[in-house]
Amino acid sequence: MPIIKSKIHKSVKIINRDLVNIYGCQIKANTKIGPFVEIQKDVLIGEKCKISSHTFICSGVKIHDNVFIGHNVIFINDRHPESVNKMGQLKNEKDWVLEDTTIESGVSIGSGSVIMCGLTIGKNSTIGAGSLVLKDVSKNTIFFNKRTSYKYKK
Repeated sequence: MPIIKSKIHKSVKIINRDLVNIYGCQIKANTKIGPFVEIQKDVLIGEKCKISSHTFICSGVKIHDNVFIGHNVIFINDRHPESVNKMGQLKNEKDWVLEDTTIESGVSIGSGSVIMCGLTIGKNSTIGAGSLVLKDVSKNTIFFNKRTSYKYKK
């Protein structure tokens, strides 16, 4: 997997350069990137961040300094995903609205969380593992979801 057309500070540690897909983004000093991470174009990652393995950071995400992203965290940038446009053709960048997401300084996002687009997670907040974040989280907040359990017969 490639690392192309990105501005990556020389102090950034990428665990295995062959196991990441990083393109068109900026990663600032003293940040650590785990394996099997994808970081798309126009993403900004601040200083002293840790991005754990199997994480997907899509275009439109801005991560400030001192942020921890756990394993398998997914960011979403399209509120209404569809494969084809009204003409029945595969959608391209002109056919949908990218919604920016901001992760402020000192935030910690637990493993397995999904972060919807168009929101801000406030400074020094913690997102519990497995959370689904659908709207803004205020600064200095601990946020988590209790997922509903379903019972069904075999």
